[in-house]
Amino acid sequence: MTTPRRSSTAVTCFAACDPVTIRRMGEYVQRLLAQDWRPTSRYSVAAWLVFYIVFLLYAFSQHGAFLFIDLANLVVHEGGHLLFGWFGSTLGLWGGTILQWLVPLLLAAYFFSQRQAAAFAFCSFFFFENWLYTATYMADARAMLLPLVTAGDSDYVEHDWHTIFSSLGVLQYDTKIAAVISFLGWCGMIGTVVWLARRSLANVGCSATDSPVSS
Repeated sequence: MTTPRRSSTAVTCFAACDPVTIRRMGEYVQRLLAQDWRPTSRYSVAAWLVFYIVFLLYAFSQHGAFLFIDLANLVVHEGGHLLFGWFGSTLGLWGGTILQWLVPLLLAAYFFSQRQAAAFAFCSFFFFENWLYTATYMADARAMLLPLVTAGDSDYVEHDWHTIFSSLGVLQYDTKIAAVISFLGWCGMIGTVVWLARRSLANVGCSATDSPVSS
């Protein structure tokens, strides 16, 4: 009696990703990276830089407290629980943070493909700002002092990161993990602002070099 041959998911996956498809994807990425960013006025870039600097100072002054932009993050977060909850309780639990990070990340990827620098920087900046929001939630995993909001049954409010860290066996490290996430978020936000500033300065330098000089 012969045993039936089982199919391999891994083999099927690699078979679908044939070399031609991979090469075409690589060529698309190369063409995309070779394209110039769309022009942005110096006044517009300057206004955005002022906005980001003011926001960074505001966020720093709050020392991890709830920021006004987190009201929007909260709505997306709760929507993520409802959306991913269709795929099971575990994914539904993670879904709040997944969607909260995924929305600005996908928007940043779209504006990157369209080579719109200001819009790409805005979405990237607030993608990393979401890390501060998540870090605050993580740091509260053991204490559970933060007021919680739910889009479901108000009689059953679950602390996402208390449950997640407990299931992973790392609940005692909640504040340390939160500190790392917060640090990376700050690095991402500051890095985005530096990138936008350097890109605008480089464009100003190129414009000055390319401008005709009368003799």
